[in-house]
Amino acid sequence: MAEVTIALDAMGGDRGPAELVAGALEAVGDGVGVLLCGRAAELQSELDAQGSDPDLEIVDAPDVIEYDDEPAAAVRAKPGSSMVTACRMVREGRAAGAISAGSTGAMLAASLLTMGRVKAVHRPGIAVPLPARDQPCVLIDAGANSESRPENLLQFGMMGAIFAEEVLGIEQPCVGLLSVGEESSKGTPEVVEAHTLLSASGLHFGGNCEGRDALSGRFQVLVADGFAGNVLLKGLEGAGMMMMRELRDAARSSRRAKLGALLLLPALQGMRDRIDPETYGGAYLLGVRGISVIAHGNSSRRAIRNGVLVAARGAEHGIVDRMAQRVGGADPGSHLQDGDPANTVTQVRESATGETAT
Repeated sequence: MAEVTIALDAMGGDRGPAELVAGALEAVGDGVGVLLCGRAAELQSELDAQGSDPDLEIVDAPDVIEYDDEPAAAVRAKPGSSMVTACRMVREGRAAGAISAGSTGAMLAASLLTMGRVKAVHRPGIAVPLPARDQPCVLIDAGANSESRPENLLQFGMMGAIFAEEVLGIEQPCVGLLSVGEESSKGTPEVVEAHTLLSASGLHFGGNCEGRDALSGRFQVLVADGFAGNVLLKGLEGAGMMMMRELRDAARSSRRAKLGALLLLPALQGMRDRIDPETYGGAYLLGVRGISVIAHGNSSRRAIRNGVLVAARGAEHGIVDRMAQRVGGADPGSHLQDGDPANTVTQVRESATGETAT
């Protein structure tokens, strides 16, 4: 039997249960247990068609949260939905983490309201692994909080560093603070104060990071409020898509170009694999009492498999406990208490309607 189990919202996403079940089966083949949360008859039909495994179990969840549902309201109105059920499996201890390719806002709301916050964490943040020179980096916050106080940005740096160390395997990750200039005096008053806090935090803080240096390899953790982080993320995605289109057009422009592209194909395939956003399966909501993965709506079976495996790696490395102890100096087990309920509800109202590209 698998040592770590992850709950999968098997009804969320654009491609339907068939692709999600296929990804779950691949993850099970790699030694991770999966709970398929969704309509039991439909999921059993998929398992009969694709093959079953003792480490893959169905948890019946008859309702589905749709993309056009208001996130927080839908989470409350549909407690039997596949997404809320996956999060509830974490709260009940049946799974170490939950993953969904459904609505980003709804998954944020479901994670906060069902799992609760780590006691010491003021605001959970969305962490997105990004390809960078030499090794990956993690951007946090990528959209959970439109505004953040300096102490929130400090905690994002702490949580991002733990994620980089334990999940991405980066030793002593360098933390950068997204700003409009390298000088410590540059940026909004919140960013300037956050610079002071991060400098005194004991983290390997490399100072301010301008947008052009985000993927330079200088920083392995990029700290930002959710508004700036989401703008940076989508800007990078847009630039990446434009570059790929330009490369394809150039490669098809002449016979000589086609021959050159054929010779470069092995190197280009390696580059594509290195920068593929499906490598890590999605974004990760850090600061809740469990591992929460927000996959892209169009996730393939490869993305689902990788999301489950990365979530399992985080569970094996105890990142929830580490964050509780690092962020708040918590005593062992104290993070098992919910954070301030009023704070949690406030964040759900403020950010559950937000959108992040994952």
